[in-house]
Amino acid sequence: MQVATLGEQLREWRTRRRMSQMDLALDTEISTRHLSFIETGRSKPSAQMLARIADCLEVPHRARNALLLAAGYAPDYQERALDSAEMAGMRAIVEHVLKGHEPYPALAVDRHWNMVAANAAVGVLIGQVSPNLLAPPVNVLRLALHPEGLAPQIANYAMWRAHILHRLDLQIEASADPALASLRDEIAGYAVEANDNAAGPVSSIAVPLALETPAGRISFVSTVTIFGTPVDITLSELAIEAFFPADAESAALLRELAGD
Repeated sequence: MQVATLGEQLREWRTRRRMSQMDLALDTEISTRHLSFIETGRSKPSAQMLARIADCLEVPHRARNALLLAAGYAPDYQERALDSAEMAGMRAIVEHVLKGHEPYPALAVDRHWNMVAANAAVGVLIGQVSPNLLAPPVNVLRLALHPEGLAPQIANYAMWRAHILHRLDLQIEASADPALASLRDEIAGYAVEANDNAAGPVSSIAVPLALETPAGRISFVSTVTIFGTPVDITLSELAIEAFFPADAESAALLRELAGD
């Protein structure tokens, strides 16, 4: 597969961010002529200028490396596996955060929403799903919406599905990741009969997950946490999704299931 030139990559990101050459030139304090020359390959930007352009376009770390390589520079960001020796300290922090969230479920996912770590309370979520969906790598969005996954248990399936697809749309817009686009097409095509008999949202700013379990209905709201100012690609793309009980009854039931 042919690698896109620097100019092609910059034009794609500029178009994705809905910026004209003039907009980008003004924001990066360079002339439109110079920017045009960079995009057509007639001029090579310095690494510092390229970083300024990437900042303005909010280019993710992985794509910034691609820009630098296309311009003939060494990449700025390393990529190390989470299970590598160099990442042992960060892995311990992730596991500490997940463990500290018990008795409520929490999990860590990579940029494609594959689960890389989870606490014991996640068993409440996955106890009734098909074993086929639990074979690594476990994709948590596929797990949530698949007919053999959580879908039959979700009392507000249509609402939760719309929430997940919207979140994916935003991530695809920000990252231009074709694997995420493929994942969205897949999960949007699942044939699941919605059975939305849950109460409305617990608030106007949170979408609840209402889950029917053998122990009773448990309602969750979730938060997603990312690491601040990482210089490693793996860490920059890692997110922790933590589920909180949406009401006192759900909190009590989760504590009971955990034996607290």
